Amino acid sequence: MSNSKQTVYYQTIQNSLGDSYLQFQINQQTTAVLSVAHTQEAIIVPIEALTSMPNMPVCILGLMNWRSRVIWVIDLPKMFNLEGLDHRLRKYNIIVIKVESKLLGLVVQEIKGTTKLMADDIHSPVGQVAASLVPYLCGCVEQKEEILLVLDAHNIVNYSHGGSD
Repeated sequence: MSNSKQTVYYQTIQNSLGDSYLQFQINQQTTAVLSVAHTQEAIIVPIEALTSMPNMPVCILGLMNWRSRVIWVIDLPKMFNLEGLDHRLRKYNIIVIKVESKLLGLVVQEIKGTTKLMADDIHSPVGQVAASLVPYLCGCVEQKEEILLVLDAHNIVNYSHGGSD
C-alpha cells in the first residue's frame, strides 16, 4: 500500500516539473522544441552518410542508414521555408523522430539539449509566427525575449510521407 502512495507522489512531482522536450536551433534565428516522447536519438553524421535521391522535393536531403534501418532525412528549415543551413559544413545535426512506426531524420542547425515545459505555458502559434508554420506546430512558448516553437511530430512525419501511411 505504501508503494502505491510513493508512485502517486512521484507522478505528482513529475507532472509539476513539466514535460520533457529536446531543444534545438532550426536555423540561426529560430529555436524549437520537440517532445522527447517522439525523439529517438540526436546524432551528428558526415554529409557523405546521406544518399540523395533524384526527383524529390528540395527539403528532402535523401536516405540514411540508421541502426540497420533506412530512413528519410529532411532539411527542416527548407521544409518550413526558413533561411537555410550553412551547407559548407561537413556534418549534419540530425534528430531521429518516431511517430507510430514511421521514422524520420530532421536536419537542424544545432541541438541544444533538453528542457522542461509546462502545458499551461504553450500557447496558440496563430498570430505569433508565419502562417505557413502553424500546421507543423502544437504551439509556441515565449521565453527570455524569444519564441520557442513547439513542433508537432505527427504533422511533420505525415507531411514528409505525403500524408499517407
